[in-house]
Amino acid sequence: MINEFKIINWMLIIIPVIILISLILNLKSSPAASAQTMSNGNYIIKMGNFNSISGKPTGSGFKLSYTSGQTGPGLYSGTNFKVRAGFQYISSIIPFRFSITNNFIDFGIVNPTSPVLRTSLLTVSNGSAFGYQVTASDNHNLRINSSGIEIPPTACNASNCTTATATLWDNSLVYGLGYRCDNNSGTDCDTQFLPPTHTNFYRPFAASPSAVVVMLSSNVGRNRQSTITYKLNISGAQAAGLYTNVINYIATPTF
Repeated sequence: MINEFKIINWMLIIIPVIILISLILNLKSSPAASAQTMSNGNYIIKMGNFNSISGKPTGSGFKLSYTSGQTGPGLYSGTNFKVRAGFQYISSIIPFRFSITNNFIDFGIVNPTSPVLRTSLLTVSNGSAFGYQVTASDNHNLRINSSGIEIPPTACNASNCTTATATLWDNSLVYGLGYRCDNNSGTDCDTQFLPPTHTNFYRPFAASPSAVVVMLSSNVGRNRQSTITYKLNISGAQAAGLYTNVINYIATPTF
């Protein structure tokens, strides 16, 4: 039964998207070029090689990959450090991977002034030289497509949180949709969300084509994980219906 105090079968659809850096180099003196092709269900990227020469020769008893044109490649070590310099170290150790759980979020029936929380787990493995970032944005506010009625993004307790600034949101009389980021492994979430001081800090999603960084690191690492918590709260005056939108996550390695 639908009445003016409930939202029936609210859904939030999340689409993970991976975008990798692609560079096109004009090398007039090179008669041939090597390239790599990367793809999944959402994209196909064909990119040239960053090096002067490269290849992967094989034989009956060996496999070899090589690059040339790097500055100061090699293994450097001391009493308290070890540096593996050069693209070969990076490419052979940790491939870039990005995944997300719960790419379909269903809040079910939402009652006024009773906030509902749902989560997704973001996982990144990255070996690129200068780290990576994951950005997030939504295509529009939560909306009943047939009527255009919307649930606005949260403004938090003091009406001062923005897409770039998280603030306290624990008042059940403040409405809208917001999110926060918590570190599971690594320290890649924005420090604005760090507990215990900022446990109930949230902010609204940026509207596409703008996007805001939700995970960021300048280090290499495997399976760096963060939990995104989505918080939804409505007033008694919110019209009943099926509200949907799309959250886009873009993961980008930095070279």
